[in-house]
Amino acid sequence: MKDIKELKVSAIKNGTVIDHIPAKSVFKVISILNLDKIDNHITFGTNFESKKLGLKGIIKISEKYFEKDEINKIALIAPDAKLNIIKDYVVIEKKVVEVPEKIIGIVKCVNPKCITNHESITTKFTITSKQDVSLKCHYCEKITNQENIEIL
Repeated sequence: MKDIKELKVSAIKNGTVIDHIPAKSVFKVISILNLDKIDNHITFGTNFESKKLGLKGIIKISEKYFEKDEINKIALIAPDAKLNIIKDYVVIEKKVVEVPEKIIGIVKCVNPKCITNHESITTKFTITSKQDVSLKCHYCEKITNQENIEIL
């Protein structure tokens, strides 16, 4: 008989579970959402097997529900992520994050000469690819790919 040991992450009573994050992006999601600066109970794991992603990560945040801008940030870093909204230990809603058509005031332009990097102007981008997540600056038309996205 095999000796099988299994560790389980405890369920959260209320909050959000972000699942299907590419394993390499877990810490970036934690950073862009400033989860390292809040007092809520947070559990995360990375490098779990995933048929779709190869390796995936998961983040559980107690007593936290995300606003639209925060969900857009997740979509830019982990476009295949799924959010499970938990109330009284039950998933009451499942959301698939979607990369929006336009991004305003969330991302810094990669072009050091762009006016948004020198003046007090809100950044604006149009999504040129939702699959690989690339953005085109409204002002200088420079393309920013997913690897170079810098969240403000």
